Amino acid sequence: MPEYSFDLVVIGSGIAGQAAATAAAEAGLSVVLLEKTEKLGGSTAMSGGFFAFSGTDEQAAESVRDSAELFLNDMVTAGGGASDHALLETYLEHQTETYHWLKNQGVVFRALEISSGQSAPRSHNSVITEVLGILHRNFTSQGGETRLNHRATRLVREDSGRVTAVVVQSPEGEALFRSRAGIVLATGGFSRSTDLLRTFAPEQLAAIPYGGKGNTGDGLKMAWKLGAGMADMAYVTATYGSHPDTGEEFHELLTAYYLGAIVVNTAGRRFMDESQSYKVLGREVLKQAEGLGFQIFDAKVRAKSHPGIPLNDIDMLEDIGHVYKADSLEELAEAAGIDAAGLLQTVSRYNASVAGEQTDEVGRTNLCNGVGDLLPLDQAPFYAYPAKSLMTTTYCGLTINTDAQVTDIDGDVIDGLYAIGEVTGGFHGAAYMTGTSLGKGAVFGRVVAQHASANLPLVRA
Repeated sequence: MPEYSFDLVVIGSGIAGQAAATAAAEAGLSVVLLEKTEKLGGSTAMSGGFFAFSGTDEQAAESVRDSAELFLNDMVTAGGGASDHALLETYLEHQTETYHWLKNQGVVFRALEISSGQSAPRSHNSVITEVLGILHRNFTSQGGETRLNHRATRLVREDSGRVTAVVVQSPEGEALFRSRAGIVLATGGFSRSTDLLRTFAPEQLAAIPYGGKGNTGDGLKMAWKLGAGMADMAYVTATYGSHPDTGEEFHELLTAYYLGAIVVNTAGRRFMDESQSYKVLGREVLKQAEGLGFQIFDAKVRAKSHPGIPLNDIDMLEDIGHVYKADSLEELAEAAGIDAAGLLQTVSRYNASVAGEQTDEVGRTNLCNGVGDLLPLDQAPFYAYPAKSLMTTTYCGLTINTDAQVTDIDGDVIDGLYAIGEVTGGFHGAAYMTGTSLGKGAVFGRVVAQHASANLPLVRA
C-alpha cells in the first residue's frame, strides 16, 4: 500500500474542510485535501450561500442593530437550550476575524437577509460556488494538494492512542495518508444514508433526499468505531420549503412564510406557527397528507421577492412553473389542488387575527422569530407554492471541544483527530439558525488550522 505524509490531512471539501485546509496552508503546513467524490464542494456547493455574522460592515450599512449577545441568545433559543454553550461562545469569539478572513480571501457578501432563528438580519449571502473556488485557488497557491475520488475508509490509531493516519480507497487502490498534526474529519452528515437515517431518524426518510452525494456518514462511522461521543442525534429533521420536484441542479427552497405567507395542507388548514425555524416546520409538514404544505401569499408578499437570492427568489420559481397564480382564492385552490372551502375559511380567520379581531389559530404573532408585522392576505393576484421537507443536512454527530478535537463517550480527547462542519454535534441543538452552518464551518475550520499549527512543533519534537 503506498504511503504519503503531510502535516495535516483534511477529509472533505465543503466550507469546513476548505477553510481548514486553506488556513493551515497559509500557516505554512503541508496539507492534503481528500474528497470522496469526483467534484469539490459537497453539500456546501448545494447550499444557499448564507453566513451568519454580527457586527459587520454590511449590517452597519443598513443600520441593523445587532450584537454578539443577541446573536448568542438567538442561537440558544433556536437550539431549544440543547446547544453546547462553549461551542457557541467559541463561534462568537472567532466570528469577526473569520468574517474579515473570508473578505480578505476575496469573498463578497452581496445581500443581507433576516431568516430562520434570527432577531436581526445577519444572513450574509454569497455565491457559494465562488467562495469555494476562491478558497481552493488560494489553498493551491499556498502549496496545498488535492485528491479527488479518494474515499476515507479507516482511521489508524497507534498504541499510544493517537490517530496518525487514514486509509483511503482511490481509483488506484488503497493508500495510507499519514499526518503529523492531525486528521480532520470534514465529511458532512448522513442525509444520503438510508441506514443511518433509519437508525437515528426513521420518520425523516419521508423527506426529499438532498445534500452532497458523498454524505453517507463515513466520517461519523470511522470515529464512532474509535469510541467517539455523539450529540444531537435526536434532533435530525428536514428543512421545509422545497417543491416536490426539487432536483440537484440548483438550491430550490422558498421561505415566503417569513415574508408574510401562511402554510396550509391539502385541506386548506394551517397546522403550525409559520414564524418558527424551518427545521421545526419541516418536522410538522411531514405529518400532513402527502407530506405537503402550500405557502399561500398575495401580491404584497410577491412584491418582496429578491431575485437571485436563495430562500426569497419567487421570480425564479414562478419562471420555472413551480408557483400557482390566480385572481381569486377559489381559483387558486382549484389550480393547486387545495380544498377551496377550507382555504377560504383559513384566510378569513387569518386576516381577522391580523386585524386584531381574534387570536391567531396557531399562535403566530410575527413574521420570523419575533420580528416583522403580519400582513393580511387580501391583494390579488394570489399565489401558492407547494412544498415539502428537504433532507438537506443532519446537523448532529461527533462531540468536539472548543479546539474542534473529537472527544470520546467519556469526554476525553481522541488525540490527533479533529472534526468540523456537519459531521459534528452539539452546536445547533434542537434546530438551526440560517447561516450558522456555513459560518461554523469557516470558524471551526480556522480554529483547527490554528490549533494544529500551534501544536505541530510539539508533535515533531
